[in-house]
Amino acid sequence: MHCYGNPCDVGRIQRIADRYGLKVIYDAAHAFGVSHHGRSLLRAGDLSMLSFHATKSFNTFEGGAIVSPDERTKQRIDFLKNFGIADEVTVVAPGINGKMNEVQAAFGLLQLRYLLDGWRKRQAVDRRYRAALADVRGLRLPREWPDVVSNYSYFTVLLGLDYPLTRDELYLRLKGEGILARRYFFPLVSDMPMYRGLPSAAPENLPVATRVAQEVLCLPIHADLLPDDQDRVIAVVRGAAR
Repeated sequence: MHCYGNPCDVGRIQRIADRYGLKVIYDAAHAFGVSHHGRSLLRAGDLSMLSFHATKSFNTFEGGAIVSPDERTKQRIDFLKNFGIADEVTVVAPGINGKMNEVQAAFGLLQLRYLLDGWRKRQAVDRRYRAALADVRGLRLPREWPDVVSNYSYFTVLLGLDYPLTRDELYLRLKGEGILARRYFFPLVSDMPMYRGLPSAAPENLPVATRVAQEVLCLPIHADLLPDDQDRVIAVVRGAAR
C-alpha cells in the first residue's frame, strides 16, 4: 500500500516478485496523481487499485478504478465488474455489479478541471503546517520523499512519548474546538471482533502497527482550508505541547 500517497519501495518489491514469479497488486487508494522518479506511481506492479471516495483529493463521491497494463487483463476486469456480460446474449464468466454510474463519472470529469489548482492549494497548506509545527517537541511530521511529486491528500503526524498529550487526548481536544482530525488507521483490523481471536492478530505479533495506531493523527487539509482556520488547528497542537 502506498500509504498516505508515500511510495512503497517499488523497485525492491518488483525484484522479489521477479525472483519468485509473483504478481504485485498495489493498494494505491491514496496515490492518484503521485509520481515517482518522474513516472506515474500507478504504473508500478501488475495492477494498481484506486479509490475515488469522497475523502480523496480526486473523487467521484464513491467508486474507484483499476490501472491495468494490458488489454487482456482489462477485458477480464470489465467482464468481472459487469456480471460477466460480453454482449446482449453472452455471459462469459461469473461477475459482480461493480460499475461506476454516469453521474459519478460526470462528477469526476468536472473535478479534473480543478485538480492541479487543488493540489497547489493543498501544497500551500502542507507547507504552512510544516513551518508552524517543525519545532513542536514530540511531534513527527510527514517525511518529504526525494523524487516524489505528492498529491498532498493527507497531513499525518505521529505523537511520541515526549508530546504532553496522548494521541487520543489531542484528538478530543481538537474535537472540543470543533476541529475534526482523524485517527487513521484506527482501530487496527486485528482489533476487530472477527479477527482479534486469531493468533496472527496478537499485539505482540504486530508491534509496529500496534504502536503507530496509537500515535497517528491526520490534521485537516483540503484545498479551501482558510489560513485563519488552519491557525486554529496549529494553535491547539502547539498549545497542547507547552
